Amino acid sequence: MVTESPRATTASADELLAHAATLRADADLMDGYARRLLATAATLSGCPAAPDWSRPTLKRQAAACTTAAKQLRTAAEALDTHARTSD
Repeated sequence: MVTESPRATTASADELLAHAATLRADADLMDGYARRLLATAATLSGCPAAPDWSRPTLKRQAAACTTAAKQLRTAAEALDTHARTSD
């Protein structure tokens, strides 16, 4: 069975720049989440009741948030470049 893909729409430069700004805002949120996760891991370091797995898990999640933030910023840069060259 063959299905037809929806037609691609062309976004204006202003729309692309708006999307890039949204991606940057999302990247900032992800950086914030990473900081909060690391702060929680640090707090749990002094808590004898905290499970052994909690700190490494929080640190891995923080690293994933940092990676996501970098990727979002890379995507935003690509949209900026595309928007500026499509004028």
